[in-house]
Amino acid sequence: MRLFSFATADKRGEYLWVLRAFDHARGAYVVLLHASEVADTLTRLPGAPQRTATEVGPLLEQLHRWGVLERSYDGSRAATLAEYRNRHFVYQFSQAGYHAYRTVTEVLGARLDEAALSRLVLPELLADLEALAQANRAGDAERVYRVLNRLDTALCELADRAAHFYLTLGDLVRTTEATPKAFLAHKDALLAHMREFSMDLARFAPRIAAAITAVEDTGIEELIARAGACDERVLLGVDERAADWRSRWQGLRGWFVAAADSGDGHLGTEADRLREATMSAIAAVLSLLRRVTETRRGGVSRESALRHLAGWFAAAPTVESAHALYDVVFGLGRPRHLGLTHPDADIIPPHRSWWEAPPLEIARTLAETGRPPTPGAPSRIQRNDAGIRRLRQAQLDAQRTRAAAAAGLAAAGLDERVLDERETEVLLRLLDAASTAWVPVSGRTGTSGSDAGVTLTVREHPGSTVVATARGLLHLNNRRLEIRESTRGRTGSGSS
Repeated sequence: MRLFSFATADKRGEYLWVLRAFDHARGAYVVLLHASEVADTLTRLPGAPQRTATEVGPLLEQLHRWGVLERSYDGSRAATLAEYRNRHFVYQFSQAGYHAYRTVTEVLGARLDEAALSRLVLPELLADLEALAQANRAGDAERVYRVLNRLDTALCELADRAAHFYLTLGDLVRTTEATPKAFLAHKDALLAHMREFSMDLARFAPRIAAAITAVEDTGIEELIARAGACDERVLLGVDERAADWRSRWQGLRGWFVAAADSGDGHLGTEADRLREATMSAIAAVLSLLRRVTETRRGGVSRESALRHLAGWFAAAPTVESAHALYDVVFGLGRPRHLGLTHPDADIIPPHRSWWEAPPLEIARTLAETGRPPTPGAPSRIQRNDAGIRRLRQAQLDAQRTRAAAAAGLAAAGLDERVLDERETEVLLRLLDAASTAWVPVSGRTGTSGSDAGVTLTVREHPGSTVVATARGLLHLNNRRLEIRESTRGRTGSGSS
């Protein structure tokens, strides 16, 4: 496919003109061209751009890199030793490059609207088959090759033209809008052309089949051997050329002579299928003719309806009116139906019509996107390891300080001294723990509370107890406090 790069490149027009210059020179039997000769040839082509040899040189080099052109040295143009050392390049079409160029030019010059069945080729096929039988019977190998080659070319043309014709006719029949004026102007010629081809095919097919049988009676193997011997494709061996011509003869025979019954009584030759396709095409054209006629009689077609609709759009007073008209005609408005149920199915059951049910509040996300709202992705956890370490260290320091205060409080006791701030805090925490069970119960001697490794016991006492603290004097009526180190490792709990 790299050979076709010149047809899609940025300078495709210039590349095509350069190749046209080579094709023009090829018609004059000039194969090798220098850049200056290409520039001179462009000056003689009508409509070609004028380029100098310096401007043509890069184009030729690029075509050579793509494989479209072949390059060789030409020392005959040198007038001096320096010019000989800098030998000039000459270019010519490569074999594959020439085919690529011809393919592009055929596509550019093709008339895709031209299609016809080759009716006149049928009598030519019959005459050539009769001549082929005579040449094979006489042993004229060169004539056998020429006639057989002509038969192959004619049959390929018949098949290509038929395929193109039915493809174009199918596009015409399948179209949703046929122009009545253009169709009615050519429908008579179209029907007559297909009818005449069908009649000629039915008349000539049996005679061509008989002529093929007559050719085979003269010796088909000898015919293939003679055609292969005279074939000028020297790069193919004799056996390869004979196999190729045998395949072509089988294709020609399959068009008009059935090999065997297919089981349903239909011989299945290509000629029979071509005739059936022609009859079907005639029926399709008549159906299209009836549709076009009814359209003209009724006066309403898709074209007229679209014209009236375009007039309504043009006459719409506002943009909102045009949008409303679009929604009514084409029904392409945004869907607003959502499959939701009321939270309380007893109040509004799911089978109640939407026309009767009250509106249901929905999320904005569901109305705009059609997707139910979601909590979304969880936010990223922000970890502060340094802060956690500082807090942990502060907690440990507070625990150590409270434990030291509690140990000093248990060692020194509560009498005849003033408790500092930390010892006061420990004492209050112990009293708070002991007060949870501070209810007189028969048989109970007192309550206690433990914290930071010490235990405070509160017992009944007929007098009062006064404890001096940094915050003031603590008076406890009818209570006596005893503090000691805790013998059990339980802290922060109240017990009796």
